[in-house]
Amino acid sequence: MLSKLSPQIKQYLVITGNYWAFTLTDGALRMLVVLYFYTLGYSPLNIALLFLFYEIFGVITNLVGGWLGARLGLNKTMNIGLALQVIALLMLSVPSEYLTIVYVMAAQALSGIAKDLNKMSAKSSIKLLVPENAQGKLYQWVAILTGSKNALKGIGFFLGGLLLSLLEFKGAVIAMAALLSVVWLFSLYALKEDLGKAKSKPKFNEIFSKSQSINILSAARLFLFAARDIWFVVALPVYLAASFNWDHWWVGGFMATWVIGYGIVQSFAPYLTGKKQGKVPEGKSALLWACYLAVIPVLIALAIDADFYAKQALIIGLLVFGAVFAINSSLHSYLIVSYARGDGVSLDVGFYYMANAMGRLIGTVLSGWVFQQYGLAMCLWISALFVVITAIISIKLPNTLPEQAS
Repeated sequence: MLSKLSPQIKQYLVITGNYWAFTLTDGALRMLVVLYFYTLGYSPLNIALLFLFYEIFGVITNLVGGWLGARLGLNKTMNIGLALQVIALLMLSVPSEYLTIVYVMAAQALSGIAKDLNKMSAKSSIKLLVPENAQGKLYQWVAILTGSKNALKGIGFFLGGLLLSLLEFKGAVIAMAALLSVVWLFSLYALKEDLGKAKSKPKFNEIFSKSQSINILSAARLFLFAARDIWFVVALPVYLAASFNWDHWWVGGFMATWVIGYGIVQSFAPYLTGKKQGKVPEGKSALLWACYLAVIPVLIALAIDADFYAKQALIIGLLVFGAVFAINSSLHSYLIVSYARGDGVSLDVGFYYMANAMGRLIGTVLSGWVFQQYGLAMCLWISALFVVITAIISIKLPNTLPEQAS
């Protein structure tokens, strides 16, 4: 059966399998760290700081990783990412007395580098495996890859809690390192050697995109993800624990369910945005869906401020936010792959995901500070402001066919 598949489909399956395996370990590791250090008595804000280097190095990796992908080939950057994640997991398998904040932050930094090398490689590879004239198929493949990744990240949250219960922290990270090592060895064998390598070696100063459409989309992406993480990373889990009296299993379960649902909606985004009518997204599509999204945090914040069914408004509102945000994210993921150049695609995709990581970093830092100073409602008001900025920036996105975009 597999022997009858085209080489492009085979490569897509290998890339997707790598991405899935990595994402499971990434989500599980995040939950393992949160739950384990919570049991050691760390406050939620201190736990959030453990992920600070994870986000900072994500910014750096996306900026440099695209250049590496164009020079070395995407197969190599993907395999380097898998190998670094194995090392990060093994770093955390040391006895508990060595797991200091600085040491864990260093391991998380390595994991952040690994994650963004893997993601940049996977997203860039899809551009090279789909013909230029098959934009509908490109949109569908990108949506499936992105949506399945986020659904699996949510499953990884559950997996992390389960492994912690069954194997304890050290056993859990060793088991994940062993599994990912097998995936890495298979990837070394199966991935095409020259995938994504630019015909001419790009210079290091080319890591900054010269495309106006990609710069605009990257700016919109930055504010979009800052709008999510300003309430999602620290403010929401702390609020659920403090105001709703949920224990950490309930909090983790809700967060995992949100991410899984978000990923499922992303996978079906092409069918929700006109694929059946033969349409593929343009700049105005991103603008329209950003406008829809901006309304939701405003309504939730108003309900919390007025204490009007605050619990119900928060839970239902955030589920709706997740669905609409997923469509926004899926539209952006398609547009960047469409706008990117065929030769050296990883340079454009890496620059774009650098902006994505910067948005997460800004959102993470603001989530702890704004919530501590002003509460969850203020986080949601700022989230709405960030989405409005995303919409304003999106006005400038080109409404031409992707291959005509500058």
